Amino acid sequence: MANKVSLTQFIIEQQRGLPDASGTFSLLLNNIVTACKEISHLVNRGDLLGVLGSAESENVQGEVQKKLDIITNDIMVDALNWTGHLAGMVSEEVDDIIAIPAQYPKGKYLALFDPLDGSSNIDVNLTVGTIFSILRCIEGIEPVAEDFLRKGVEQVCAGFVLYGPSTMMILTTGHGVNGFTLDQDIGEFILTHSNMSIPEETSEFAINMSNQRFWTPPVTRYIDECLQGIEGPREKNFNMRWIASLVAEVYRILTRGGVFLYPSDLRESSKPGRLRLLYEANPMAFIVEQAGGACSTGVDRILDIKPTHIHQRVPLILGSKKEVERIVAYHQGA
Repeated sequence: MANKVSLTQFIIEQQRGLPDASGTFSLLLNNIVTACKEISHLVNRGDLLGVLGSAESENVQGEVQKKLDIITNDIMVDALNWTGHLAGMVSEEVDDIIAIPAQYPKGKYLALFDPLDGSSNIDVNLTVGTIFSILRCIEGIEPVAEDFLRKGVEQVCAGFVLYGPSTMMILTTGHGVNGFTLDQDIGEFILTHSNMSIPEETSEFAINMSNQRFWTPPVTRYIDECLQGIEGPREKNFNMRWIASLVAEVYRILTRGGVFLYPSDLRESSKPGRLRLLYEANPMAFIVEQAGGACSTGVDRILDIKPTHIHQRVPLILGSKKEVERIVAYHQGA
């Protein structure tokens, strides 16, 4: 660590290789970083600041909000709405798109985010995080919902911040995946994980077993084979993990491989999937594919899906490439 590379330096050096770069994107990322540092501070201090517990309200998806869901959403919006880099935003916690106030200029990017992923874990001191995605748009427009309904392959950047024993940012701009750890002493994210890569094969899976009775046959087949271990058709033993925090699950897969499943199930026909496409599945799929993994609904590649609604939900299967391909093959066979 003698020659520490900060996130700011890393982004600027990447930008120098792009002849048409204006610096706007770097400034936008710096604003996101600033917001995430503030969120990290709140998460780390928790009850000392009186910010834990339920807000006794629901978000647009009908989920019970934590106090920090609301606070972190406000932090993200307040950090980005005045900068002149964005034309608009979408958040998990807000029903409609978030407009840029009239007194501020509008930029050439759109931001989409889940300000506090895994917030159900916050009161029991488990890992949570922030997920974000950035799209380009026509500079100066007043965007409508349709402007955000873009395939994941059109993302120019995706990342997430993990608020755990250390605060980490995982980032891709379409040229691999890198991880940065927040040095609390100097207040900077420092490059600690270069060119992160997901092993093609794994012996670890993550799924919520309490939903087993609702699974479709391809998912049941895959998990049954894993559970049979060395005596079964896979001829090896598997370990199971489940943290109920997408950022933590994906980070584990980035560092040691694995497969994560939040598949379609038979509970509610109106909700074939549980995770939101635009600000959960798409950014994670972009990161996972850039690290050599794969991401699918079981039927379709996540990044190829044309969204129909800003809060659209999808099934999500991601991780080590060969395992995801096997699960997709089981769906195709069914």
